[in-house]
Amino acid sequence: MTIKNALAEKVWAVIGATYKTDKFGYKIYKCLKEHGYEVYPVNPNVTSIDGDTCYPSLSALPVVPSVVDFVVPEAAGLAAIDECKELGIKTIWLQPGADKPAVLAKAKEVGLDYIQDCVLVQLP
Repeated sequence: MTIKNALAEKVWAVIGATYKTDKFGYKIYKCLKEHGYEVYPVNPNVTSIDGDTCYPSLSALPVVPSVVDFVVPEAAGLAAIDECKELGIKTIWLQPGADKPAVLAKAKEVGLDYIQDCVLVQLP
């Protein structure tokens, strides 16, 4: 999948979303929302972000997103890949820092399309 095709998908989840406004998990979530995306925050340690429900896992979401943006450390990324595979999610977006070699290898192994880039740079 290309960056352009991924950005054309309008239902996203952000794993590692947070209410801490100085963190990329917050900035990415807000940016996607401001650009008109239907975006779901995922973080088992947060209950809400700016009044929006934050979900503990991808499986807890009310819909299956087309793209999952990863803003998490390696261990959480590896676990999320398993969940993406189980849910039939085909595309993941790995933010800088989330694109560890083990995460890339596992995504490739289970057949996920992945993008390594900063969504904040790619959104117009």
